[in-house]
Amino acid sequence: MSDTRENGRPVVVASACLLGQAVRYDGGHKHAPHLDVLAEHLEIRGICPEAGAGLGTPRPPMHLVEADGQIRLRECHDPDRDHTEALQRFAHDHIPLLARADGFIAKSKSPSCGMERIPVKDPQGNFRHYGSGLFTHRVRCHLPCLPVEEEGRLRDPALWENFLQRVFVHRRWRQLRAEGLTPARLIDFHTRHKYLVMAHSVAAYRRLGRLLAQVCRLSLEALGTAYFTELMSALAQPAQRGNHAGVLQRLAGCLSGHLSAADRRELAEAIERYRRGEATLEVPLTLLRHHQQRIRDPYLARQYYLAPYPAALELRNAI
Repeated sequence: MSDTRENGRPVVVASACLLGQAVRYDGGHKHAPHLDVLAEHLEIRGICPEAGAGLGTPRPPMHLVEADGQIRLRECHDPDRDHTEALQRFAHDHIPLLARADGFIAKSKSPSCGMERIPVKDPQGNFRHYGSGLFTHRVRCHLPCLPVEEEGRLRDPALWENFLQRVFVHRRWRQLRAEGLTPARLIDFHTRHKYLVMAHSVAAYRRLGRLLAQVCRLSLEALGTAYFTELMSALAQPAQRGNHAGVLQRLAGCLSGHLSAADRRELAEAIERYRRGEATLEVPLTLLRHHQQRIRDPYLARQYYLAPYPAALELRNAI
């Protein structure tokens, strides 16, 4: 994987085979066309832990084995050939690069890259339990705030939208840290993400508020770490339709004094249709943006809920 470039766009690392690179054990690839749309809006970098660890392409198929309390990466047809240490060295060397990324898209079912439900066997070849690919497990342990998803799960519109939302929040946080964390910048970051967080969890939003109330008692570094950990944990929870509807009503309330009775009624009906599942989220959002463009409320203009990522991605048309 080449070094990440700081050009303002989020950086997402993906399993190289998903990008069409012929690095799989059989010498082929698993190109995922639904990821191609990201290239216009993000920096995409490919990584193959097995090939990068020097295991060759093609190479014998491998699986995970639990032996002596450890998860090992071994060849399926020759269990004496163990490549665990080679993969761990590769992970150790490349996690610092992933620390400068904003997301990781893993190859499902891979013993190195899979995110979940990877079979782990005993030394005799019997199924023992499910786990994560060795490389992805290491990444998630060292970078718990990094958004991680599998390419298969990203075919679900809600998971796709949630992943990219977190990617762009992660990027904005890295930009904030690069500029220098100050109490004022942290409060501003929180304010601009207020409604985005509330759509996922009102309780988490309150916890974040209580954290920020300690700005004079905690070190800024400790506060920033605790804040971002709580934030990314909250955003990883799927946003519920009822929460979205509550946020939309709050935003409508900010504009209501500038709207006619007919406009207020139309907006309220659009929100209610969304709440009942009769319209996508984009329907009431389009109305809100239309009124905001005319009214230009300065507070709403800074809310990322209305535009959490480039509009061209059109992710909210399907949720």
